[in-house]
Amino acid sequence: MSCGVFAGEARLYNVEQIREIEARALAHQSEITLMQKAGLATAGLAAKICVNTQYPILILAGPGNNGGDAYEAGYQLSRQGFKAVCLMCGAFEKYSPDAQAALQRARNAGLEFADLHTLLNTRSQNWSLIIDGLFGIGLKRAPEADIARLINFMNRLASEKAIPVLAIDVPSGLNADTGQPVSHDSVLIQASHTITFISNKPGLHTGSGKDYAGKITVNTLDISDDFFPECRSHLNERTSLLRILKPRKQNSHKGSFGDVIVLGGAKGMAGAAILAARAAQYAGAGRIYCSMLAEAPAYDSLHPEIMFRQAGEISLAEATVVIGPGLGTSNTAHALLRSAIQTAQALVIDADALNLIAADSKLQALLHDRSTPCMLTPHPLEAARLLNKSVAEIQNKRLHATLELARKFNAVVILKGSGSIICDADGKLYINTTGNPALASGGTGDVLAGAAGALLAQLSNSMDAARIATWVHGHAADVLVKNGTGPIGLTASELLPQIRLHINQLAYQTSAGA
Repeated sequence: MSCGVFAGEARLYNVEQIREIEARALAHQSEITLMQKAGLATAGLAAKICVNTQYPILILAGPGNNGGDAYEAGYQLSRQGFKAVCLMCGAFEKYSPDAQAALQRARNAGLEFADLHTLLNTRSQNWSLIIDGLFGIGLKRAPEADIARLINFMNRLASEKAIPVLAIDVPSGLNADTGQPVSHDSVLIQASHTITFISNKPGLHTGSGKDYAGKITVNTLDISDDFFPECRSHLNERTSLLRILKPRKQNSHKGSFGDVIVLGGAKGMAGAAILAARAAQYAGAGRIYCSMLAEAPAYDSLHPEIMFRQAGEISLAEATVVIGPGLGTSNTAHALLRSAIQTAQALVIDADALNLIAADSKLQALLHDRSTPCMLTPHPLEAARLLNKSVAEIQNKRLHATLELARKFNAVVILKGSGSIICDADGKLYINTTGNPALASGGTGDVLAGAAGALLAQLSNSMDAARIATWVHGHAADVLVKNGTGPIGLTASELLPQIRLHINQLAYQTSAGA
């Protein structure tokens, strides 16, 4: 029996699109159903994960087709010689015909069935693996009563006994589109692995999805590409970034790689502007100016290559301007921002500059009407201010909020956070695959803004610059943590050499750091 391939998949489709693809495929499916293929794929991955076969595999089968996939997986595991115990959490008569057939095959194969209340009161039982087939992508409300108790129980048991948990399609309780719980009070299965079918889902890679999905495997169930619509959302992965930055020609000079002006650094916040300027240096800009609202230092003793100016003393017309790090919200800051929006050759807007725009409809109109490259780098609170929404509303619809911002301001937007989202005004969207909690510290946003400005100066393409900046910024943190620096206590400055390294690796197409 064929079951497709276990492979990474950069395309992202939402639940509505997945349903349409599935409907087309079902109309043309062979004698081997999609549910059988899903069950076989789940069993195959379960066998690889289940290294300790001393104990049985526990299968949680819910009331819908996700439960049918679970029964099919149990049937396949039994055929392969694994001892499996199934907890049936749905009524037979309410299952689809395919799910009923899967359940019957599991029973005929001798699969053992457990009792929910007995299971919830047996803490001493150990399992080689727990398979979560409770709820799939169609869940609309939070699991309740005994099922909620079951999810909490399984999470505790898996944590206490180090039991791997394999979620089928999506961890139960997680919204596959948003990456958030299906409701504010929803419990979620904590998976160590997720096998997701037909295509990858956005919610597995942003918001809480990155905390609950674990290692993700995509299986297309052998569905032909002819059944897939045009894809506008993808993962922001290393392979897709190769060859955007070109190796530098020998006949180059500092003017070949653009000027970056970092505009910010009000009194008490000079460090933010200096961090952004240093990041622009490490990310490859030809010349870097740090234009300060506070009294500008004579030079940066760590990086004397950076040139300092007082704010307002340098023309913005021929440079890429990074405005916002340490800018403040004074009248002077407002005037400088207005000037930057009107005159800068290219623009990266961060931090306080975003807050000033959120409070001024005239600045918003000026920004929308710009015809030259522009990038916004808000965190969720800044995004909420820009859209006059709550942070919860932004986080509950991260993809939609990023698209709304991009269209409102005619810019490429990086909505920062777990699974940062990059989107342009045409609706082309990427979810970043790198980064970790080490980036949740002061100054890392300034570093991202500076790196984005340097890349924008070199590429003149806002989307390419945003994608590379976001990826290398997160990957720098990933490598540092992997090598023992952080995540607790990692500083923004420590990212800089790693950012330089990974930008060079992308430009020169090496395999290192993959």
